[in-house]
Amino acid sequence: MCQPRTAPITRELEGCTCGCCGCGSGPGFRRFFSAKEERDRLENYRDQLKKELAGVEERIKECECK
Repeated sequence: MCQPRTAPITRELEGCTCGCCGCGSGPGFRRFFSAKEERDRLENYRDQLKKELAGVEERIKECECK
């Protein structure tokens, strides 16, 4: 079971970082990626940031209405 409060912080940009669920981001995870893999990971990270920003902007609008 994932324990995000106790999971070590890694370079992983997506998903679980504890390594206990078989996601592959825990200890022993690969350190080197192909250019395509790195690009895919960065694009995913960018998309997550855009979603986060949209959520923050939505929350700000909600707070302004109160």
